[in-house]
Amino acid sequence: MGVQAQTVDVLVVGAGLSGICAANTLRTQCPDLSFAMVEAREHLGGTWDLFRYPGIRSDSDMYTFGFSFRPWRDPKAIADGPAILKYLQETAADLGLQDVIRYGRRVEAASFRTSEARWTVTIRAASGEVETVRARFLWVCAGYYRYDAGHSPELPGRRRFTGQVVHPQQWPEGLDVTGKRVVVLGSGATAVTLVPTLAQTAANTVMLQRTPTWMVSLPSVDATAERLKRWLPPTVAHRVIRRKNVTTSTLFYRFCRRFPDAARRFLRRRLEEQVDAAALDAHFQPPYAPWDQRLCMVPDGDLFTAIRAGRARVVTGTIQTLTETGVALTSGEVLPADVLVTATGLELQFFGGAKVEVDGAPVDLPRTRIYLGCMLSGVPNAAFVMGYTNASWTLKCELVCERLGRLLRHLRDGGYTSVVPVADPTVGDHPATELSSGYFQRALDRLPRQGDRDPWRLHQDWFVDRRLYRRRPLEDGVLRFGR
Repeated sequence: MGVQAQTVDVLVVGAGLSGICAANTLRTQCPDLSFAMVEAREHLGGTWDLFRYPGIRSDSDMYTFGFSFRPWRDPKAIADGPAILKYLQETAADLGLQDVIRYGRRVEAASFRTSEARWTVTIRAASGEVETVRARFLWVCAGYYRYDAGHSPELPGRRRFTGQVVHPQQWPEGLDVTGKRVVVLGSGATAVTLVPTLAQTAANTVMLQRTPTWMVSLPSVDATAERLKRWLPPTVAHRVIRRKNVTTSTLFYRFCRRFPDAARRFLRRRLEEQVDAAALDAHFQPPYAPWDQRLCMVPDGDLFTAIRAGRARVVTGTIQTLTETGVALTSGEVLPADVLVTATGLELQFFGGAKVEVDGAPVDLPRTRIYLGCMLSGVPNAAFVMGYTNASWTLKCELVCERLGRLLRHLRDGGYTSVVPVADPTVGDHPATELSSGYFQRALDRLPRQGDRDPWRLHQDWFVDRRLYRRRPLEDGVLRFGR
């Protein structure tokens, strides 16, 4: 039996970084609106509560990954997972979200009725009980990947392998690799984090990659930031450091995209300081341009330190089959393994995997267009939060939340009951991302699309988005308001 429906102005789905940011917006910009938050897991924190693999850390600096309204005070700009989770917990406590978030509630379906201008959201509690929430506005902050399963490709001979196979998304509590032979499949941010950490205790650790990844070593402590924090008040220092880091990362991204050959040479010179020429040519020179896929940050060069010390090595090759005791490559080399870590990526999903319909018709996501990076054409009174792929997630998250706060106030002040983006038939049809990373390419046919012009284009540039989000009028001829 279901529970009596709760009715709110706004339902926030997800209590990770995006959900906390949305709650801050509702608290500060829309204090007169009632809202509820539901979280499928039993704790807040999203990614930073889910992932527990050794060495987990941010892949961008915390002065931009942290919130603008809550300065990051730890000296480490590249922070570990527990420190980030603590930061999110403290932020949520400061916002008084303890009694607002309802844990163990997974959204299964959401149905909008134009005649009522309301969403009816079906939620399944951890106990199995079905609940219903009715909301004027649906604000989805559930991220972009499945929490219950990562991407695990079929490995030939897997049944024959007698060792332990582990995916970082379901890291076993208490797994000890001391004295064991470890092979990590993958070369993305997760693998780059895991390898130097596991190499501290494992007998030997190998990072097995099909294709090299562009990497750059950066200090985990920002010396300039530490000086600024000594000279300036905390809030002012945070603002200055944040702007410095946003500017630096944006200019570097623009440089990579505009001058790919020069970017290759620059990154190669940085890598020459870390690895010998033979290893550099064999394992650290990707066939694609910088930022065709994500650039991996190596804090304090810890991966390269482990390689130079002989505790870890990188192998580039293709798996032929797993054997009883290792991994056989098509080159003929066999990598002995007691533990095989499949750092092979994520499984993407949209709207937290919920089934969404409007007036009884299911929403076909690939037929929708993304409006201003946060709404979908033809889907009324609903928004989602997605961060950048080339910069800190939080930078875009805050711009989106600020824009949506303005939109909610406009609905209230104008007496409107509904708002929906309507795409002009001439708007072009392009994939949601230009990244060639496998986890995006596998999901493109299930994701919404972007257009060829604003406001349907997705920008990977905070300065461009800031101008667009703040200057573009709400009554822009694309959003249709109804009473």
